[in-house]
Amino acid sequence: MPDAIITQADERMSKAVTALSHEFAGVRTGRASGAIFEKIHVDYYGVPTPLLQLAAVSSPEPQLIVISPYDKSIIKAAEKAILSSDLGLNPSNDGTVIRVPFPALNEERRRELAKLLHTYAEQARVAVRNARRDANDAFKKADKAGEIGQDDTRRAEEQIQKKTDAFIAQIDELLKKKELEIMEV
Repeated sequence: MPDAIITQADERMSKAVTALSHEFAGVRTGRASGAIFEKIHVDYYGVPTPLLQLAAVSSPEPQLIVISPYDKSIIKAAEKAILSSDLGLNPSNDGTVIRVPFPALNEERRRELAKLLHTYAEQARVAVRNARRDANDAFKKADKAGEIGQDDTRRAEEQIQKKTDAFIAQIDELLKKKELEIMEV
């Protein structure tokens, strides 16, 4: 029984780290990356559809993204979706493709992005700690019900704590790498 609880907690912690990696991919650095368009949805015949499903995204230059919609009728809607997003980008279209230039990040914007990264990292840490708390509660309930002994409960709690420490270290490492990437001029 403790193994099932530990496995479940491990999965939840792992998902928190995966979600954080996904969030970090959406935070733009000085280099152009198509990953930041993952959260942008375009109104495609009345259905909000992810932009990356409706267009090919390429980066011919480090400071430029070119979006080539498969259906040319969505160019205006895609351009509007990018403008209305919180990315702070100014797309332009020539009727067939959308060009999105990436301005160089200034010091103030870098600091804002660093704060945003810290917020995402803290949310991931909280998710990991919540998984630990839920697992420890499950151990205590099983102990009270007589399903497992006190020694097993203590050992399992120690195991969960080790996993928690490892996942939080992983989160801190991801944060450090992404912060260096953003602060790089």
